[in-house]
Amino acid sequence: MTVEHADLTVDWLGYATIRIEHDDTVVYLDPGRYGVLTGEWTADSEAAAAAHPPARDYRPEDGDVVFVTHVHHYDPDGIERVASDDATIVAFEGIDVHQTDRTDTRLADLPYEVQTVGMEAEGVVDDVLFWAVEAYNEPDGPNTRADGTPYHPEGFGCGYLLEIGGTRVLYPGDTDVLAGHEALDVSLFMPPIGGTFTMDRREAADLAAEMEPDLVVPVHYNTFAALEADSAAFAADLRERGISVMLDEN
Repeated sequence: MTVEHADLTVDWLGYATIRIEHDDTVVYLDPGRYGVLTGEWTADSEAAAAAHPPARDYRPEDGDVVFVTHVHHYDPDGIERVASDDATIVAFEGIDVHQTDRTDTRLADLPYEVQTVGMEAEGVVDDVLFWAVEAYNEPDGPNTRADGTPYHPEGFGCGYLLEIGGTRVLYPGDTDVLAGHEALDVSLFMPPIGGTFTMDRREAADLAAEMEPDLVVPVHYNTFAALEADSAAFAADLRERGISVMLDEN
């Protein structure tokens, strides 16, 4: 399903992959991983089959700007599938291939212009305004390993607030709900709702109620068992609070 919002066309392509189009500009966030863009992803539950976009061999190579939040979502093959020849890659500066066994391809080895950004970065690429926003798991919060260390410690990655054609979009990245999120001026909110590594559906709904965006489209859920979430319950929760929500899923 494709979501139309303001002057944007938005698709959740599975896992954390988001495509946003405005006029002649195409933006992607966190493309790839787990076979969602190669056709290899398969649902491991009925919930995932019903509420996650189907995998496909996806290679449009139409992206003008590709944003990457952190090393867990850094997939060079996914980037090459979506990026046009003259695309700009905007990636968090902390991405280090030595922190992952998924790829040996460094950002510097990609055949594109690459801009690395820090936690408080802001800029403009192809008329897309962007601000990096903090994204991490609280050390004493629910999203930690058995030894108490966060899956995403502070400084490990970021989220992005984008302004595309005058419409502000927030993808907060892999994060808990953090102080300051609620104060952001957002028209389209695209939160992760899978829990375990990020905010869950209840926390995301509470944040949306404080933020009061014009539309919510959840992502980053039901790709695998640890991200299983009841998206229908999430949608019902928001609608009861008077917040518009659409589920871009199968």
